[in-house]
Amino acid sequence: MATVMLQAEEQLPRFLNVRQVADYLQLNEKKIYALVSEGKIPGTKITGKWMFPRELIDRWLLESSHGGLLADRLLISGSDDPLFNRIVMKLAGQMQSRSLVSYTSTGTKLGLELLSRHRADVCAIHWGPASQSNTRHPALLKQFSQHSDWVLIRMCKRQQGLMIRKDMYQGDNNISAFTQPHIRWSMRQEGAGSQRFLLDVLQQHNIDIENLNQASVAYSERDAASKIVMDEADVALGAQSAATEAGLAFIPLGWEAFDLALYRGIYFRNLFQALLQELGNEETQQLAAQLGGYDFEELGEMIWTA
Repeated sequence: MATVMLQAEEQLPRFLNVRQVADYLQLNEKKIYALVSEGKIPGTKITGKWMFPRELIDRWLLESSHGGLLADRLLISGSDDPLFNRIVMKLAGQMQSRSLVSYTSTGTKLGLELLSRHRADVCAIHWGPASQSNTRHPALLKQFSQHSDWVLIRMCKRQQGLMIRKDMYQGDNNISAFTQPHIRWSMRQEGAGSQRFLLDVLQQHNIDIENLNQASVAYSERDAASKIVMDEADVALGAQSAATEAGLAFIPLGWEAFDLALYRGIYFRNLFQALLQELGNEETQQLAAQLGGYDFEELGEMIWTA
């Protein structure tokens, strides 16, 4: 019997159509279409026809079983944070070659897109002031069909504000003072949480973003700070910790929540629990105090689940 099944499997092509993958998984074709529309099964559309690589289908089945084949990895996407970056790199160093731990700063929305397509395990997000995060963050997650499989874990609250060249800062904390045509701004990319925060602040001060001298685009907190250090910009929105790292002046504009969106199963992985432990230990808290602008009182709390 086993020989017959092996021969039948070997006769299958490398790329399966909908009917073939339905037979292979012992599901009906309607269910296959539902899975692929939700991004839950690996497939690609070629000239209007769905095709499924059999090798990836096998890997998908294994990863979905009992903790997952890839439980020895933790791929993090989404928003940038200097302290979080240091802790992830520290965990990666501790794991050595036993596990893959990586962090790619993509911005909030692209990070969630990667999470929804199973290209990432965890996504760091921030989307406006901390006072509105318990409604804004779940609303953002609900834009993705996979949100019913996600949970939202609080990492910290952090101070957002303007990062400014020290020689340009004269002690004026009014954002309107930095809207003059000669002052160069480094903007964040579309879909970044910092760009969302900036839009909120500008709206509160009745400032049109189009009136700013948008000299460059930065793709992370640290990239925005480096634009100023390298004299490509004079001011940018960013976290206090990024300003501290780069030796920039900082004008606080408010607190925001920095949360981690992830699949429920990921929450119980040893690697994610190890990450939470690293974030909460005394050494990390001392570093947070040194960088400034962090509040870890709610670390590890489940903010939302579908």
